Amino acid sequence: MPESYTQPGTSPPVLIRAARRSDGEPLGALTRAAWSPLHSVQPRPTPPYAPFFDERHEPAHYLVAEAEGQVVGFVRLVPATPLACNRHVRQIQGLEVSEAARGRGVARALLRGAYEAARRQGATRITLRVLGHNTPARALYEAEGFAVEGVLPGEFLLDGAYVDDVLMGRSLLAG
Repeated sequence: MPESYTQPGTSPPVLIRAARRSDGEPLGALTRAAWSPLHSVQPRPTPPYAPFFDERHEPAHYLVAEAEGQVVGFVRLVPATPLACNRHVRQIQGLEVSEAARGRGVARALLRGAYEAARRQGATRITLRVLGHNTPARALYEAEGFAVEGVLPGEFLLDGAYVDDVLMGRSLLAG
């Protein structure tokens, strides 16, 4: 990914850029504030908080959205598996936007940044997993060309209810 670019069509303009190690604190704060059982299978974070970046979650795996000098979102993009035969696939393993920045095209800008980064890495396909009850995220992904490719029924027990794990994917060859 180039160091940064501004995504047209967002208001205020959103800068999509590669994450830097110094983004750890604001990204950690964003993910704690944005936590919800709508999109997380992990328990609500409590102090002491683990660092945002660690040996499995490096800055190189993230694109950051910045608006008016503030970090307002991120997407994590990684190889789907370590297998050579699967090298052409990238997987989104996290997309979050701050409450204040929702509804302004930030998530869409992050997705489009992820497509471009994945293409530069040689990917021809991108996948993700989303909780079945996360209707807003599923609608966004469908609008962005993702299709449901599988469902793991009742995969998670969240707040006393069984929730499906929905597998989605799309080609990166066109659009």
